[in-house]
Amino acid sequence: MILLEAGISFWIKLLAYLNLGDTWLFLKINNEWTSAFLDNIFPWWRDSNTWFPLYLFLLLLVLYNFGWKSWPWIVGVIVTVAVTDQVSSTLLKNWINRPRPCNDVFLRDYVRLLLGRCPGSGSFTSSHATNHFGVACFIYFTMRPWFGKWGYLLFFWAATVSYGQVYIGVHYPLDIIGGAILGSFIGYQLAKVFNRRLAPLVFKEQ
Repeated sequence: MILLEAGISFWIKLLAYLNLGDTWLFLKINNEWTSAFLDNIFPWWRDSNTWFPLYLFLLLLVLYNFGWKSWPWIVGVIVTVAVTDQVSSTLLKNWINRPRPCNDVFLRDYVRLLLGRCPGSGSFTSSHATNHFGVACFIYFTMRPWFGKWGYLLFFWAATVSYGQVYIGVHYPLDIIGGAILGSFIGYQLAKVFNRRLAPLVFKEQ
């Protein structure tokens, strides 16, 4: 019993320290490491109207090079988005139910909310981070022979979009880190399945 209580106490203290550090870093990013330029960029940068054209361009590029036989790859991208979004938005956010910083009763008065509204859904994990890193991993690991080192730009894109979620005041840094790890894991696993089963049919020599 004593060992059990000590173990529980350890995890409670660890979570408290993590939350304290997470809040400190959030306030640094949201309140101090700021500029007028970034204040204008990040609310626009993390919006779907900004990133959708990039993914549309990549889909058209694959279609142009591989034709309609690339449809399994396109389905793979769609499945990746669906799985990452459902695991993050439907499963983890509802289960963990962590308030967003802009909804936290003790913190919201100190948050610079650049979005104009605070979403009512949970904070952990960030669906933006989960989705973007999931798609980045799937595309990178299935298209690496064609993209080469340029594929790393997908991760840079995902990282900057995710950072913007903290900057504008709707997520903590740990929400982003958790989402990035989760999305990368899902994207990588789906890419492995695709590469093993479908890639030889889709990307075989003409």
